[in-house]
Amino acid sequence: MLGKYEKNKSENSEEASDAKVASASIGGQGQKCRHEKGKKAKAGMRGYVENIEKASFENENFRTVLYTAKNCQLVLMSLKPGEDIGEEVHQLDQFIRCEAGGGKAVIDGITHEIREGFAVVVPAGAKHNILNTSLDTLLKLYTVYAPPNHRDGIVHKTKEEAERDEEHFDGKTTE
Repeated sequence: MLGKYEKNKSENSEEASDAKVASASIGGQGQKCRHEKGKKAKAGMRGYVENIEKASFENENFRTVLYTAKNCQLVLMSLKPGEDIGEEVHQLDQFIRCEAGGGKAVIDGITHEIREGFAVVVPAGAKHNILNTSLDTLLKLYTVYAPPNHRDGIVHKTKEEAERDEEHFDGKTTE
């Protein structure tokens, strides 16, 4: 199933845009900052501006931290068919949006079907898991942690790699 980005990408081509984009690849540090052509960024924080649907579709890593601010963090995830994020409990709030594919969100034992366009909010302290129930389609997600949960810029290509790396947010932000 194609998302809005895939259906309309020729209509919404960014190649004709008046913006310049300085970026690392999605598989790299994943930090992007958009500035209007001919204008300099203001001193201080620039933030993160990007087509999140496109970034989600292009992400092939289990986890890619795109941007970390003092109080929140933006992360892409891609789950293989039959894969899950792993049951977990955070002492922070988490927003998850399903960009492509489908599966299940389990929050404190209650199961919800999710698919493209669905949002999930997990309150701090709730046991949760996201499962890709497809046999042949990737589940593409992005999530916002508040406050941050992972080290800035971290990329885990696979779930196994993420499980071996016991990293956590170390207080360092993108900017």
